[in-house]
Amino acid sequence: MFIKNTWYVAAWSHEVEGSNILSRTIISQPIMLYRKDGGEVVALHDRCCHRGAPLSMGRREGDCVRCMYHGLKFDSRGACVEAPAQERIPPQAKVQTFPVVERHRWIWIWMGDPALADPSTIPDTHWLDDPDWRGLPGYIHYHVNYLLICDNLLDFSHLPYVHPTTLGGGEDYAKIQPKVERLKDGVLITRWTIDTEPPPFAMAVREWSGNVDRWNIYEFTIPAILRMDSGMAPTGTGASAGTREGAIEFRGCQALTPETENSTHYFFSHPHNFAIDQPEITQSIHQSVVDAFEEDRDIITAQHKNLVLDPSFKMMAFGIDGALSQFRWAVTQRLDQERKAREETGVQA
Repeated sequence: MFIKNTWYVAAWSHEVEGSNILSRTIISQPIMLYRKDGGEVVALHDRCCHRGAPLSMGRREGDCVRCMYHGLKFDSRGACVEAPAQERIPPQAKVQTFPVVERHRWIWIWMGDPALADPSTIPDTHWLDDPDWRGLPGYIHYHVNYLLICDNLLDFSHLPYVHPTTLGGGEDYAKIQPKVERLKDGVLITRWTIDTEPPPFAMAVREWSGNVDRWNIYEFTIPAILRMDSGMAPTGTGASAGTREGAIEFRGCQALTPETENSTHYFFSHPHNFAIDQPEITQSIHQSVVDAFEEDRDIITAQHKNLVLDPSFKMMAFGIDGALSQFRWAVTQRLDQERKAREETGVQA
């Protein structure tokens, strides 16, 4: 079961360009995305109403799409406007459309009640295309439930152990208990590690004469969006008091979009505001993040396979799991709210 009345990241803007059609499954629904001639992104249910063939296997005809099974043609509103050898087209011959908003290089889609789709509730990720920041787009596909990946992102104490040669740093990082604050739709996590060794990815882009004060401050909100202020500065230079002179800073943007109950789309970028005229620095940072996220995928996939072997296994909670528990509680609350709303209105799930 998935939350429907929320904005999910469906794609990077560059994935939907020109006359191409992108097919992507989101919360177990086949979706097709394309651009109209004027550049506007369209999202349609990727299933022809006639015989259920994928419309994404069809061809573009202006702002319309023709199904290449029996030739039905649909406009950007999902209405069938042409059926070969049939003069009268039934008014119910249509496919579902979905609200979409393109903002800061991400294409967002609303999978629930269109009347509730408020673009003002889309999280701010302006660092993705802000001229004062530099970052590269990333995507990883997982064959696990998205909540296992959420658990990983909500507890950074794994960094020294899963990422010793990339994002990790010293094991003292794992000893810090982060501050966790509840938000309306998620949690705010603050972790400071004072006087610690700089992690490998930071040493690759700058020389450090000694230890650093490192911070990770991020919101993790429904459906599974991470927006992080992170960085480090030479120890004792006042970073924890708000002075960031001599620091390197990042604004991580990550989005998990469930594909099915057991697969997930993972969109990410790690923009930085230093050396923005040096593409090799941006590439080095991006590659370190990609390498680290592949390490995450390895351990989470292994965890998933282990859990599947014994569905009765109950994970034991530790003190470091506060953020995980609070976020899963928030997800459960939203699912319950939507279920009750459907029951009250008689709308099927």
